[in-house]
Amino acid sequence: MTQADALTGKLFTFEGSEGSGKSTQIELLADELEGMGHEVVVTREPGGTEIGEEIRHLLIHNSAGDAMAPETELLLFAAARAQLVRQVVIPGLEAGKIILCDRFLDSTTVYQGAARSISSDPVSYINQFAVAGITPDLTFILDVPAEESIARVKRRVTDLPDRMEQENVDFYKKVREGYLLLARSLPGRFHVVDGTRDLKDNQEDILKTVLEHI
Repeated sequence: MTQADALTGKLFTFEGSEGSGKSTQIELLADELEGMGHEVVVTREPGGTEIGEEIRHLLIHNSAGDAMAPETELLLFAAARAQLVRQVVIPGLEAGKIILCDRFLDSTTVYQGAARSISSDPVSYINQFAVAGITPDLTFILDVPAEESIARVKRRVTDLPDRMEQENVDFYKKVREGYLLLARSLPGRFHVVDGTRDLKDNQEDILKTVLEHI
């Protein structure tokens, strides 16, 4: 039995392009599950730990990031993930908690692999090293057309767009195609949600699917 096999908690991850509605659905799901008596941990990537949040700032907010090589970006995301897995995810799963994570290893497969065109072999190896054998029980993909993602980001009035949000429509299209390809290749782990659908309908769909897994 591996360490992952012995964990009693559940890990549900949420993926999708910028502005797809992941954070909103995570918050709604956490409230529902806590109301049912479940112990829930909500976290995010990159971030979720003090070290991870420092890396997050460098990756998506620091002006120095504009000159960042794709390979550097890949390794920084992996470093933040490695810390999150060992400091938050594994302890939470060992304690039987439900962990809801805004992005996880699939973001690297899509953003740095598909969209940044880094070879799949190093991306896969680095991903697996970072997660220490931890695989999500289920991954929700909030699917939104590229043009709609960009429009939603532009409508945000409280935050300045970060480095990822400033990418062009071609980048957003590659991200969307990458996620849908993953969903087709691993249908048992991925659940695609139409991000343009009514928020309440998606909330009910996600909750129903999660309850089937716990």
